[in-house]
Amino acid sequence: MSNIPSHIPLNTQCSRLLDLVDQNQLFERIAKFAGNELKLQTELRQDFSSEMVSSALTQVDLRLRGAEKFTLASQMWFDRRGLEQSTAEPISHHKAQRFEGEVWDLCCGLGGDAIGLAGQCRVTAVDLNPASCLQTWLNAGVYQCQDQINVRCEDVTTLDLAGKLVHIDPDRRPQGNRVIRMEDAEPGLPFLKELMQSARGGAIKLSPAANFIGKFPQAEIELVSLNGECKEATIWFGELAKPGNYRATALPSGETLVGDPLMAYCDVSMLQRYIFDPDPAIVRSGLIELLAEEKKLNRLDDSEEYLTGNHIPETAFLRSFEVIDVLPYREKELRKYFRDANFGQLEIKCRHIKVPIESLRKKLQLHGDQPGVLIVAREQGQSRAIICQRVD
Repeated sequence: MSNIPSHIPLNTQCSRLLDLVDQNQLFERIAKFAGNELKLQTELRQDFSSEMVSSALTQVDLRLRGAEKFTLASQMWFDRRGLEQSTAEPISHHKAQRFEGEVWDLCCGLGGDAIGLAGQCRVTAVDLNPASCLQTWLNAGVYQCQDQINVRCEDVTTLDLAGKLVHIDPDRRPQGNRVIRMEDAEPGLPFLKELMQSARGGAIKLSPAANFIGKFPQAEIELVSLNGECKEATIWFGELAKPGNYRATALPSGETLVGDPLMAYCDVSMLQRYIFDPDPAIVRSGLIELLAEEKKLNRLDDSEEYLTGNHIPETAFLRSFEVIDVLPYREKELRKYFRDANFGQLEIKCRHIKVPIESLRKKLQLHGDQPGVLIVAREQGQSRAIICQRVD
């Protein structure tokens, strides 16, 4: 391929990837094959090298996994580490809405955020790894936005970013194993704080499990969930930060809640007609009390995130369950109850009470045909088994 940007130095890993890019026939044969993988490998190795076959099959597997994040995953180029750290397409588009003009995407990986930003910005995508830069460029071609992205292979800590808009995704696997502490990522916390002072605004992408609490007092911290799973903590700073300490956003609905976790209060009450399981973005942002206050709900217990009430509020932040029965959380009573109940399948949920879910499930005899839910939670200090059904 002759039009590769000159800023991407082609190392051995890049050359292998480019060799794979030119093997359309190999991928077509894999797509058409209907037998087992061992037979497929044997046939392919008659015409292609073992290394090429192995790389292609790995790429096909990664594309299947990538379909959970990208609409065009079947045409994209991945590596395992890059795919694991990449931003899902709906989240990158959500973040991109705050940017305009020129933006620098630092530690760009395989290009998920750069592609999202390119929908409305001119993007300079930077990564120290040449293979990541090449993936970003190739994937930008898949999304037909190469004209909007300038790819550079450089150390982001050496760049002059004063007065610029930036997005950065620090490497959370600098030594191969995933890290949670921000101090162990690359670049680490000192660089991120310097960046927040020099750049005019931007976003720092972090794991929702990262130790960000208390480290960015002047920033807006947004917890983003996708399809009910908390995926990202975004630290907004400078001119891109909106008022409010914490924000929770649920995708794909786009519903958002912003406020100070310490400025809301809701009562604790006995279990009412419905029990609600809050979205994990609400839980991680600490906005449970604010959500409960706005939706006129109560907490089930001070130590539980579950909420309860006699009405079902309209919100994407809650999973609703109608209560059928309440028992003390004792295995003997549960076994008797479910032996006589009309449940054929059972979902078991818990948060702070340790429940051997699979072991318990095997002991409960289900003879009916209705779906049910067992929530094990504290109600005003007492462990309860709450039998309920989902409310769609």
